[in-house]
This record gives sequence, structure tokens and C-alpha cells, in this order.
Amino acid sequence: MEHLFRVWETFAADVRAASGVLLLSDYDGTLTPIVSRPEDAVLSPGVREKLLTLAARPDFNIGIVSGRPLLEVQVLVGIEGIYYAGNHGLEIEGPGLSYINPEAKAAQAEMKDLAWQFADRLAGIKGAIIEDKALSLSIHYRMVKESEVKAVTDVFSELTSPRLSDGSIRVSSGKKVLEIRPPIDWHKGKAVETIREQIREILGGEEGLVLYLGDDTTDEDVFRIIHRPQGWSIFIGQENPSSDADYFLDSTPEVETFLSRLPGLR
Repeated sequence: MEHLFRVWETFAADVRAASGVLLLSDYDGTLTPIVSRPEDAVLSPGVREKLLTLAARPDFNIGIVSGRPLLEVQVLVGIEGIYYAGNHGLEIEGPGLSYINPEAKAAQAEMKDLAWQFADRLAGIKGAIIEDKALSLSIHYRMVKESEVKAVTDVFSELTSPRLSDGSIRVSSGKKVLEIRPPIDWHKGKAVETIREQIREILGGEEGLVLYLGDDTTDEDVFRIIHRPQGWSIFIGQENPSSDADYFLDSTPEVETFLSRLPGLR
């Protein structure tokens, strides 16, 4: 894994040579810093302006790939005419594309039932946040006292274990968050492939260069499939040898610098 700015000339050459660029990015921890409450992760005016600049260019296509619900990330970013993938790619919208995973839609009742159970069991733990995203469910514990974190994880294990045993859910973890999703073979990587295929159709079969930025474990599904010469996978955070990304940027401020440099490369 190399710092992207140390190999900038190679990166710039790939961008210049591409027929077009598809820039896809996670939201939390990538375009915005990680914050205690999900609703406080607001896109800065500077980052939004830079995304708007790129979105207005005919040689760039832009997309946001988030664990948040589709409508929520659309409102937070507020840029029309770009691609949005919500719920880790279970729902996607953008130019010529409208998709919701049918198996995930069928599992909504299961997610709602679990959300009610978590709300009841975690009601006494200050700082625990249950985020019902309709197609999936997140339990945030960033604001929970350290002495009560085990209580949250114990409840999580107790409520999910029977459903894991019968195969009705899948679970994963991120930065101070526990995730529950339907038991289907779908993730951010497949969402990115869906958007890439749509771009190929728009470009008449041409591939273009894919750039993907992400900071969390759910982004690894994308990093595993994005490599040169077809694309650049960029981890956001300190160098992480365990990541499948080939390059990294240290922080969200470096992401803003990256976005400001992109238009000048073409």
C-alpha cells in the first residue's frame, strides 16, 4: 500500500489516458469525518463544491456508495444527476439506473422486528443508537460508556445468534457499529459492478477508469475488485497493510485535496 500523493505522476497519467473517469466514494469517514451521531456527519461546503465541479464535467461520472439508506445519503450529499448506492448497495439510483435488491425487500419485516427488539433491550443503555434502515439495521455504540459496551455486544449476540443459526440474517462490524443485513450475496463490490456496467453502456462499451475511496471493512469488497490498470482503490486512514486497497490517503482533509486536484488532470 502506497500513499497516493507519492505516486501522483503515475496516477495522473492513468487519469489522462482514460476515456472517462468513474469516481465512487463512501460517505462516512471518507467524505466526512467519523462523528458520534450519524446525523451530525454533514458534508462540508468545500467538499460539496468540489464534487459539484466534477459532476458537471462530461468526462467524469460520480457516485456515493454508503451503508446509509439511499434517501438519507441523497439528502446529505444533495447533488443531482449522480449515482447513489444505499444500504451497502442493496438500493441504487442514478442516470439510467434504479435498483432495489428483491431479496432484501422481502426481508424488511425481519429487520423491523429486530429493530423493535433492540430498541426494547438497549433502552437503558445511554448512547446506544438503533438505526433502522428498512433493508438493513445498524447498532451504533460510539457514545456508549466503555463499561457498558459489553452489554451492547451481549444483547447483539443474544438477538442475532438464533437468526444466524437458521440463516435468516448476516452480521458484520465497522467503526463502533454492528450491522445486520439479509443473508444474500450482495455488497458494495457488486453495487460498484452494477454502476460500472451502466457506465459501459453509456460509453458504448468503453471501460473508463474507476476510482474508489473508502475507509471501512464494508469497502474491502470493492477494494478486492478494483486494481490497475482498470482502476485505483484508495483506503482513507493511516496505512493499513490488512486492507486490499493498493493506495491510501491519511484523512478526510487529504480527500478534499485529492478532489481539488482531479479536474486539472484532464
